[in-house]
Amino acid sequence: MKLEHSKPGVYVTSEEVIVVTQEILHSLRKEAPTSIRRRVRFCAHPDDRAPVQEMIVAMDRDTYVAPHAHPGKSESFHVIEGEANVVLFDESGSISRVVPMGPAASGKAFYYRINTPLLHTVVVESDLFIFHETTSGPFVEGDATVPPWAPPEDDRAAGLEYVAKLRSMIAAYLARQGRG
Repeated sequence: MKLEHSKPGVYVTSEEVIVVTQEILHSLRKEAPTSIRRRVRFCAHPDDRAPVQEMIVAMDRDTYVAPHAHPGKSESFHVIEGEANVVLFDESGSISRVVPMGPAASGKAFYYRINTPLLHTVVVESDLFIFHETTSGPFVEGDATVPPWAPPEDDRAAGLEYVAKLRSMIAAYLARQGRG
């Protein structure tokens, strides 16, 4: 299958039948750690207007995904490889839930879905985390709600500092839940 760059960190294809192979995963694995945002995605949907948006996403441990919500949309992840924590927040920025994720054989959750616009982020715990993401379309740049307490994604230093703080908060949360 032929992939084309649509913008930095994003690949697409115009083929009618989408088949994801180890070759594609290898390309994503290779590029994620060197990309500007430390993540890269292959979009299986035909364009940003599609009502269903499906992606294979590879994230390096040093990526920062600002806590955000998607008004009027659902989102699901199915883990392919690696481990991460999906973190849900209340409006003040306190953790309301942590979903430790890994491949099915890991014993951790390997699938999750958010049906309502909850504030959430992903904190990668392995060197690389690869997952299949499905969300409602269309995709509109900037339509996610980012709370004022979250550093902006374009401030890499502040984002990584926040991720380090968040890892400590996650550990404390999981310990209180008896899962730490």
